[in-house]
Amino acid sequence: MADSTESHTDIQYLGLLALALIALIAGLVIHSFIIGVNVTDWWKGRPVTPVDHIVTSLAISRIGAQCARTLYLYVDKLFLKHLDSPVTLVIIHEIYNIFSYTNVWLTSLLSVVFCLKISNFHTRLFLYLRGMIVPRTVYFIVATVLLSTFSCILLSLETINEVIKDRTYNPIMDNSSLHCTYFISMHNYIIRTFFPHLIYYISSVLLFTSLYHHTTKMKMSSHLSINLETYYSMMKYVSFTSIYNTLYFIVEVICVIYFYFFCAFFQWLHVVLGFLPALHSSYLIYRTAKLRSQMSKLLHNVTDFLFQKKDTETRKDIEVVAL
Repeated sequence: MADSTESHTDIQYLGLLALALIALIAGLVIHSFIIGVNVTDWWKGRPVTPVDHIVTSLAISRIGAQCARTLYLYVDKLFLKHLDSPVTLVIIHEIYNIFSYTNVWLTSLLSVVFCLKISNFHTRLFLYLRGMIVPRTVYFIVATVLLSTFSCILLSLETINEVIKDRTYNPIMDNSSLHCTYFISMHNYIIRTFFPHLIYYISSVLLFTSLYHHTTKMKMSSHLSINLETYYSMMKYVSFTSIYNTLYFIVEVICVIYFYFFCAFFQWLHVVLGFLPALHSSYLIYRTAKLRSQMSKLLHNVTDFLFQKKDTETRKDIEVVAL
């Protein structure tokens, strides 16, 4: 009976690791495509907008977070029993935290830039923020990266110090007990993610409200020939991104609460966290004209290559049969 239970558990672990690997590959392909397109434009001297800078940085942070999450999962499931110290897991987890918090801040920054560039507000404060933030987007990207890095490094140094100290005085304690005791707590996570999420929702509501009022006025005016599809498209983007951001936040909070009360990672939900950013990046590709055009060209070239290869093989087969 024990062997049956162990076999069932091993199959679950293999399924979990396989799904994590699939999520990693999908994320690497999607995020790398965004990075490649924008970096190529910058390399060739083409204009790169502040939104392009944020989206590229966002893709980099998501690649880093997904790689660290998958590495942690594999080390935890396959090598934890053979580790002499849990410090390895602590370091991997804190690297994941750096990229994860950077992702949250950059998502908020993207929403703020969209709000400042597209909204029709003309107050003095709004115009001041537009003139201060939009031209300095690169500086704000660097600031978000540094803020996330320093906040995580301070916590990780304290955590590593406590783990080494307890490992010295309690050598009989196993690794799982140690890394369970000192990983990030629930209140710490909520405090560090509260402000970027608050900024995100404020800017998203302002942008959606502005677009809604503008489309309503345009409908009521005599300019019936004006195309409002662009405004509707942007409203759909704001709605979809808000749903993604809310779902991502809820899943992470559930993972943190689960760890806080049960001293264990909800691994299946962590795999879901790997799929969600890739899904959002796919939607960014679909909604961004430049990325959508490049993706269409790429798919067209791949299709032509496959069909050309198939035609070549068919001709060779015909020639062999003829001979």
